[in-house]
Amino acid sequence: MPSNNAAASARPGLVGVELPALGFGAAPLGNLYTSVTDSQAFAAVQRGWDLGVRYFDTAPFYGYGLSEERLGRVLSGMERDSFVLSTKVGRHIDDAPVMQPSADGFAVQGRRAVFDYSREGVRRSVESSLTRLKTDRIDILLLHDIGAQTHGARHAQVLRQALEEALPQMARLKAEGVCRAIGIGVNEMDVCLEVMPVFPLDCIMLAGRYTLLEQSAGLAVLDAAVRHRVSVIVAAPYNSGLLSAAHAPGDTYNYGSVDTATRMRAERIYAICEGFGIEVGAAALQFPLAHRAAACVVAGMRSTAEVESAVERMRTPIPPALWRALRDAQLLLPEVPTP
Repeated sequence: MPSNNAAASARPGLVGVELPALGFGAAPLGNLYTSVTDSQAFAAVQRGWDLGVRYFDTAPFYGYGLSEERLGRVLSGMERDSFVLSTKVGRHIDDAPVMQPSADGFAVQGRRAVFDYSREGVRRSVESSLTRLKTDRIDILLLHDIGAQTHGARHAQVLRQALEEALPQMARLKAEGVCRAIGIGVNEMDVCLEVMPVFPLDCIMLAGRYTLLEQSAGLAVLDAAVRHRVSVIVAAPYNSGLLSAAHAPGDTYNYGSVDTATRMRAERIYAICEGFGIEVGAAALQFPLAHRAAACVVAGMRSTAEVESAVERMRTPIPPALWRALRDAQLLLPEVPTP
């Protein structure tokens, strides 16, 4: 069961990096789907800090540098050794040639993100991130969005470059002390299973694949991670907003509109949780942590209200009978561990 104190619930896993059970996902601070003002973003990060959140995850891709800039503005005022920071490589940020809305879901104009998994691209990306984040080091550096679903016919080429250039360069940066741990940050299961046997990773950030809604794909990754001694940071526990609201499923799933079958499954989860007087969001945050590979769960937050909700949900006691009811309804796989 997660600790009632988000700051004190540190778990072992990553060598030299101690992660709390709850992490602040800063993608929304990059204007994901809707705009967030600077003051709202700063207030959300500060509120997380005040409530004991000490792990913050971002990426150059999130708002094309905007998320990192906003996070850096607040965290640069904090003692650097008192929190854990992760960011990602795999894209470089350019000025957009035409002022137009983003096609990536970020309400940002005048910038764009371009895939770059080269050795030089990795190092340039880290240098730019350090500047935006106003820090001299990254705790966890993740290679972002490799996988067949993302790159299609180019997957084999991208994977080869990741294994021959990007990941070795990240390992060098770790040896230089620029970061303390390296891994991959993805939404796809198969690429995790491809990389773990052939390159020594410290961790994987897996988004949306091991959740209260769906476990079959993600469970294989977490089980393999145990065998390879890789820690898993479970991201997107609300499945892109589907499980985030208090009383009914949201309209988005997997960064798009939810389909009918998925919505119906979510509605069944909501009905069972309501019968126990438990918010679905509380069960969604706490469920992944029962697996021994899971080092942390990271939830996206864009406002002080969302921060307060996530912290409170992590503190909510959940009766064992709720997990049994979800399993009996075949909404949890028989073999998945529960808190």
